[in-house]
Amino acid sequence: MKRLLSFALLGLGLAAPAFADLALATSKNCMSCHAVERKVLGPSFKDVAAKYKGNAGAADMLATKIIKGGSGVWGPVPMPANNQVSEADAKKLAAWVLSTR
Repeated sequence: MKRLLSFALLGLGLAAPAFADLALATSKNCMSCHAVERKVLGPSFKDVAAKYKGNAGAADMLATKIIKGGSGVWGPVPMPANNQVSEADAKKLAAWVLSTR
């Protein structure tokens, strides 16, 4: 069954890790304020990836923002702190967001 799901995801153009990180983003409530391709309350993940393209420290900076929150970069609405997200999950999420270009 797992193999069938992997082939189905590849057929859709989705790699299994990308799908898993979308699931992680959904489970951590990221999708309440963000979407992959369009602005919701916060910027789209593709816009975030484009803004930080080529920035070597972007993944660590975004992981910190995921946990601690932030403001002023994308407008007046602050991103709240997400203390329930572990450092490891924040790093996975940041890497995934940066890969959505």
